[in-house]
Amino acid sequence: MACKCCQCGSCCSHMRNVHETIEERGNYTFVVHNAYSGDVKEVQVDPDKIALFEDESSIEGLPDACPFLRFDRKTAKAWCTVHLTRPDICREYCCWRLLILDAQGKRAGRVMYQTTFVPDNDELSRLWEQVQPTLNGLCGTEWDDAVINILTAAGYSVRR
Repeated sequence: MACKCCQCGSCCSHMRNVHETIEERGNYTFVVHNAYSGDVKEVQVDPDKIALFEDESSIEGLPDACPFLRFDRKTAKAWCTVHLTRPDICREYCCWRLLILDAQGKRAGRVMYQTTFVPDNDELSRLWEQVQPTLNGLCGTEWDDAVINILTAAGYSVRR
């Protein structure tokens, strides 16, 4: 499934609670912990983005932004300053509309585009197979609300 990033920065503007820098190793190298997946990953600022990374002024008004997000003032485009070594969850990200978390707060699945349901584990996949027929004929917020109610009743939490 192909995604095209428009570099608006919306996705990363609310990721500070997801990606926590747990160690700075010098030479623009950091260790980050992902609160959703539990993954720990070493990242390094891309050599061509060091100056951009050093200027934190572009995210001053975004206290919840990923620590590696920066905006280029000339183009108004958002940049991941660790793009080459970014965590897997960032590589897989494709503007999902609904993020599904399990009881431990870890990512269990997502809804992308209008109604594309992507489970990350067999348990959620089985649940989806059972409930998906009950959603036929629903669309828009009616579909979203039904999905959220079903998943919440099954012990999941859903973030919009």
